[in-house]
Amino acid sequence: MHDREAGLRFAAPNGKVLHHIVRPGDGRPVVFVNSLGTDLRIWQAVVAGLDPTRPLLLWDKRGHGLSDEGATNMSGLAADLAGLMDLYGYSRTLVCGVSVGGMIAQRLAHDRPDLVGGLLLSNTGHRIGDAATWNARIETVERDGIAAISEPILERWLSPDYRAAHPEQLAGWRNMLTRTPAAGYAATCRAIRDADLTDAAKAIAVPTLCLAGERDGATPPALVRELAELIPGAEYRCLDGVGHLPCIEAPEAVVEMLQDLLDRLG
Repeated sequence: MHDREAGLRFAAPNGKVLHHIVRPGDGRPVVFVNSLGTDLRIWQAVVAGLDPTRPLLLWDKRGHGLSDEGATNMSGLAADLAGLMDLYGYSRTLVCGVSVGGMIAQRLAHDRPDLVGGLLLSNTGHRIGDAATWNARIETVERDGIAAISEPILERWLSPDYRAAHPEQLAGWRNMLTRTPAAGYAATCRAIRDADLTDAAKAIAVPTLCLAGERDGATPPALVRELAELIPGAEYRCLDGVGHLPCIEAPEAVVEMLQDLLDRLG
């Protein structure tokens, strides 16, 4: 994505500067929401597969990429996204979120249903992990930095086949992860730890596809299927041999699912 095609911008709808890319165009916008420890670059291959006239919004949540840090919770993260969407006059968008991005999307659909026309919830759940696990991760990151836990995270993110076949890309994604500010990473861990979106998921009333990766070590297929069963009318799909980030490993499949949802939404 070049600046002449999509503008790299900064805005502070809720007092914290948020880095984002917005691309004008025709039709229903697609909004992308990143996972923990990543920035908007994880969607590049997906964006490249979409119609270049499709309007898009990509953003870095607090404490990630080029956005400001700041304490938050799941409602606050959804409010940040809503503020950006309001800035550009978006409504009834297709929101595509992976991992915590999928949790933010669920919260957004609950808090601002006017902004959401459809959902692709990738490798996520209504709850992810438990308090003890998140507290241990937060303690390690704040004491030793993200590099101390980067290898097991990458093993959950990406399948063994991908890691073996793409060592340069793996090194790049490791750099993205380890260069995330520890305070921003820990703040998002707390938001995930404290979020229970069971009721929000049950209330979703837009076309929704829940996507799992068969080799996902962070949000395994059973968790994603459980989410799909909570959401009225949701579809569940699982990609064979894929880890936690299909947007990196299987972008063509993600594009196909987005296009199918866009067609259904009209």
